[in-house]
Order: sequence, then structure tokens, then C-alpha cells
Amino acid sequence: MEIQFLGTSSGVPTRSRNMTAIAVRNSGAKTWSLVDCAEGTQHRLQRAGLSPMSLRAIFITHLHGDHCYGLPGLLATAGMLNRREPLVIVGPAPLRAMIECIMAGTQLELPYALDWVAIEALPQRAVLPDLQVRATKLSHRIDCWAYSFTEAAVERRLDRDRLRAGGVASGPAWGEIQQGRDVTLPDGRRIAAADYLAPPRKPRKVIIGGDNDTPSLLAIDARDADLLVHEATYTEEILHKIGPGPQHSSAAMVARFAREAGVPNLVLTHFSPRYLDRPGNGAPSLDDIEREAREHYQGTLALARDLDRYELGKDGVLRLAA
Repeated sequence: MEIQFLGTSSGVPTRSRNMTAIAVRNSGAKTWSLVDCAEGTQHRLQRAGLSPMSLRAIFITHLHGDHCYGLPGLLATAGMLNRREPLVIVGPAPLRAMIECIMAGTQLELPYALDWVAIEALPQRAVLPDLQVRATKLSHRIDCWAYSFTEAAVERRLDRDRLRAGGVASGPAWGEIQQGRDVTLPDGRRIAAADYLAPPRKPRKVIIGGDNDTPSLLAIDARDADLLVHEATYTEEILHKIGPGPQHSSAAMVARFAREAGVPNLVLTHFSPRYLDRPGNGAPSLDDIEREAREHYQGTLALARDLDRYELGKDGVLRLAA
């Protein structure tokens, strides 16, 4: 599975960071999905080489501007490119009315259909062909959600030793069994594919959260997650100065939760623009956020930067792609 960060700043952009948007793609898939779509996301898509024509679905976590103000423009661009395939949009209930109001006010007509999916319809509604999607409600100033993406199907490996022991010679029959199809051998024996396939690996699962001041709300969903992507807008020191009003998490809060939940990979994002990319002049920096998180979490930790692309391997190991 691939995760690419198209924006990692909260509230407003900085010179090096746009606001929230994350691309998700299952390994080898030709289509991709988008979680949140802040203003300026289209520029990042061009830099990342991601086309609106192959976009399968958009998932909006909540309706604060730094998570959704880029959506009308992206829809319009897809129309100008003469997209014809329907586009799935999942989000809080008021999102549809907001977009339809903008379309009416600007006389925006799209040459493709918008397939609106209520969050409550997940996971019963199959939104993506290769990933199961579910939503978990979070704690923020307005309704906000996290989305989890789990592989819908996992390939199974051939039990080669058992095949050889059973006298099944290497050849076309192995390919059929690999696809889960029973075969009849030249000697007339009927071979059940399930008897010659090794147990499947664990399906990969990624959770991408919206804004949230209570990471523990993800406890149930995180039990079998391989990767958690979560906001860490502040360090504890700054959060205590600001107070609970903004309803965001600190790096320590998220790191403690990820450790307790046993999530092996954690990527932090949605950083307050007060944090500089590099230390300097005594101002807070991303180093402070990373230092605080590492005090509480011993797994694979990363702080997202715009256009970073991560690959979650079949072995469950998270790697920064070249």
C-alpha cells in the first residue's frame, strides 16, 4: 500500500507545506483515492504525478477549510479534462449541500456523476474494489472522522513442498491452484486448491485520522492496524498554553496511544505553522515534535513532509519511497 502526503500543515499553508491532503493507493492499482482536499491540493497533485482522471474516490474527514476547500476546484478540473467516470465522495452529511451550492452559484456542470456515499453506509457499501473502508468518529469542534483502509483480498502462496510430496508436478496446474481453482491432473486425480495453499498473510491496514483530541477513540480500529496516520498539531508545552479549545492532539498524546495500541508504524502530520522545518532563532521546530513523540513511542516513527511517499510492504514494514 502507498501513502503520499500532499499537504502537512494545519490551518494555513507555509512556504514548504500545503494544508491537508493524502493520496492512498493499493499496491499495483491503477487508480488512487484522496483523503481530504485542502486549497492548493491541485498543485501538489501535479508535483506528485497524480491525475484526477484516475482518481477513484475522495474521503473528507470534516468540513474545516484546511481539509476541504480545494474540493470544488478539483472537481471542476476533472470536468475540464473531460472525465467521464463517476467519482465517489464520502464525507460528513453537510458536504453534499456545500458542494452543490457552490456548483449552483458558479454554474459548474460536470460531465461525470458524483456518487455521494454517507459515512454511515460504511463499511457495508463497497466503495473501492480492492480496499475495505470503514469510518470512526473522532472528537473535534465539528463532526470529524478517521478512515481505515484494509486490503479486501490477500494472495495466497503455494505450499510447494506439499505439492511435490503429493506428486503434483510443476506446470500449469500450479498456476491454477495459485488462483484458487481446483484442478484435475492427467492421472485423473481431483486436486482441491485450498489443500495446497499456505495460510494467507495478514491483510494490511492503514488508519488516516482527521483532527482529533482523543486518540483513544481509535482503540478498537487500531488493534489490527499496521499504520496510523494522525495529526500532531502541537507539542505538549504549546498545547497547554493554547488550551483545549482547538481540540487537537499533541505529539505525546498520539505517541502514547500508538504504543499502548501496539501499532507498529506511526506517521505524524498536520503540524501548526509555528513549527519551523529546521531549528533556528529559538523558534519551535519539527524536531521538538519528533523528540516528544520518540519519548513515548518505540515503533517506526516518521514526521510527514509534503510529497513524501511511503510504502507499507507485505511484511508490514513502512518505508520511505525514493
